[in-house]
Amino acid sequence: MVYIGVDLGGTKITAALFDANGEIAESKVALLDKREGAAVAELMVELISELLKEHKITKREKKCIGICVPGIAYSKKGTVWCPNIPGWENYPLHEHISAAIPNSLICIESDRTCYILGEVIAGCARNCDNAVFMAVGTGIGLGILIDGVVLHGNSDIVGAIGWMALKPPYDSLYDKCGCFETHASGDGLATQARKFLSQMPEYNGELRDIELDKVSSYHVFRAYENKDEIAVKVIDQAIEMWGMAAANVVSLFNPQILVFGGGVFGPAAQFIGRIYEEACKWAQPISIREVKFMPTALPKLAGLYGAGAIAINIAKKRKK
Repeated sequence: MVYIGVDLGGTKITAALFDANGEIAESKVALLDKREGAAVAELMVELISELLKEHKITKREKKCIGICVPGIAYSKKGTVWCPNIPGWENYPLHEHISAAIPNSLICIESDRTCYILGEVIAGCARNCDNAVFMAVGTGIGLGILIDGVVLHGNSDIVGAIGWMALKPPYDSLYDKCGCFETHASGDGLATQARKFLSQMPEYNGELRDIELDKVSSYHVFRAYENKDEIAVKVIDQAIEMWGMAAANVVSLFNPQILVFGGGVFGPAAQFIGRIYEEACKWAQPISIREVKFMPTALPKLAGLYGAGAIAINIAKKRKK
């Protein structure tokens, strides 16, 4: 049995050959380079084919392929929605890969699902049956593993916690991506900083030196280190909301570990202690005492290891 994991990111694709223990034997990377639609799937096929050829894996050998995508993988249809890939609103990725790679068994999962599976097989959630991964980047999502089973929901949209309601009253800004994401994602931090800049004409700190529409989360974190007034307001508000959201997650799912990752954690990993303190105010008291809050152990590889774990799980299910 051959195990292959593929991680589709915003700018590149990584494919790797795995052994049965979830260790990477070899990996290959290719830049998307503005590819769209079927050209992205073709690039996946090229990388997989190169790995198979170099390791002299024949067409007759059974191949288990796990694929991580930055969006929604519709398991019932075999299609995917990936907002950063033009032409992938409902793309038949399963059909494309299956037709191109003979004798293959394929499973496609969202990146947040792959992140938690990656942490379980190779990161800080090793051997956990109950673990969650809060991915905070441009958006916010939650990968959920409960009693050893990944949760998907009716439409494979489970874990869309960017829409978690945490701050009434309702604001029309939430229409686009939800309350939590509007305040505490990477884009949300920039949005809040720009809002404060517009509301505080007397402010003359370092964020004022940046063009308003170019203020980013990077600038906010940099200004925070210098105790900038607006940056402190934005980060303190985000810490409160990360803590409230984490408390809700812990109370709902009673995990052993809550892993924080994505581009924001990152620089926000320094706040995990404060986030836990905030969560303790709101969460079910027994659950919050039992859970560990940790930064990802695989900041650049969780998705790839998760895809490898999916490939290995395909084989295990087939043997049952």
